[in-house]
Amino acid sequence: MSELTLEKAQTIVSAGLKFARDSKFKPLGVVVLDARGAMVACAIEDNSSLRRFEIAHGKAHGCLGMGIGGRAVDARVRERPHFGAAIAHVFGGDFIPVPGGVLIRNAGGAIIGAVGVSGDTSENDEAAGIAGITAAGFAADAG
Repeated sequence: MSELTLEKAQTIVSAGLKFARDSKFKPLGVVVLDARGAMVACAIEDNSSLRRFEIAHGKAHGCLGMGIGGRAVDARVRERPHFGAAIAHVFGGDFIPVPGGVLIRNAGGAIIGAVGVSGDTSENDEAAGIAGITAAGFAADAG
């Protein structure tokens, strides 16, 4: 059985959104994927702008596919733009290489999933993702 249960994924979503509301962020979309990239939980807040799901999913999916947090994905693509374009092609376009994608690690350091958050600045998206992961008792790896 996966450590990233539906209950834990829902905690990530709800705690991330609570952090965002307490911080007065813009409306967010939060997507939680397990280690194989299957969606476990998702919420898109009222009044969020268009495509929050797709962007949040692309942030989480990119982190899982590369095995690094969103900040590291961003840095790698900035250093090697042709590589970033190739990865986006391989991922079928489901690749958003900016902060706001955060790996979920268990106590042993293994990747058990990823969170993607979209709707505010990349830094604020990332902070909400980290808050959710921490509230669920896991370690956040933003890269």
